[in-house]
Amino acid sequence: MNHAVSSDRRAFLRAGAALSAACFLPSPLQARAKLKGRILKTLKIGMIAGKGSLTEKFATAKAAGFDGVELNAPGIDIKETLAAIKATGLPVDGNVNGTHWGVRHSDPDPKVRGQALESLKEGLRQTKAVGGHTLLLVVGHGKDGSEEDVWKRSVENISKAVPLAAELGVIIAIENVWNQFCYDHDGDANQTAYKLTRFVDEFASPWVGMQYDLGNHWKYGPTGDWVRMLGKRIVKLDIKGFSRKTNKFTKIGEGDVDWEDVSQALLDIRFQGWCAAEVGGGDLTRLKEVSANMDKALGLNA
Repeated sequence: MNHAVSSDRRAFLRAGAALSAACFLPSPLQARAKLKGRILKTLKIGMIAGKGSLTEKFATAKAAGFDGVELNAPGIDIKETLAAIKATGLPVDGNVNGTHWGVRHSDPDPKVRGQALESLKEGLRQTKAVGGHTLLLVVGHGKDGSEEDVWKRSVENISKAVPLAAELGVIIAIENVWNQFCYDHDGDANQTAYKLTRFVDEFASPWVGMQYDLGNHWKYGPTGDWVRMLGKRIVKLDIKGFSRKTNKFTKIGEGDVDWEDVSQALLDIRFQGWCAAEVGGGDLTRLKEVSANMDKALGLNA
């Protein structure tokens, strides 16, 4: 055998393989297109305007292009909700804990924390009753004490609901919000999700994860980087726009969130699941706009 020729041939094949791989590296547009079929769209019930019945509101959401609806729990009329689901074929994919801002797991008063726990447990039960699989939760607020205090109280309190979440098969989905906890509210835009990852990991349970809001913390750090760091902890998404330039929330797709990097990050962590719009709602025309904005931002219509 001519070893020189064989060596040259191997080098040629390696070069060809590298070239082929380079040709198929996804462009930002291709990355966004690949999210199509991996994400289902839902929205908060409060975004659906009008005084109609719950069934009529579900029908409006469906006509606007959404795949599900999130309700507030506790406070659900289970019989009415099941009727709306049956009539429209639109599921309740998950819910939002309705009391978490005012009745907090980090409150210094143990009686208030007890109320927060009962609200969380009842929210889990009602979510299960209507077929949902997540309950969004704001874990506390930095005004309740030092970061250590807020951390300790909220972890201790929420942990008491984890066995029930496991029993029901409903995930407690922590949302990243402007609650002055696990980030510096007055800090710059180069912060990371490190503290949030540690906080979620503190529960050591698959029944506690993140409902990561793609717009909420763009002010504090690169959204794509936060998605990659949180990784499999993310069980669900919220979506809105934000402008660092004006320091204001915007319509989805407006502002300056790097949606190309966000889409690539979601592919990097192999995310597949629900994404909930959380912006100003309205009538059918407005909700169709919201649905289309989600499609464009994440490439779901590619």
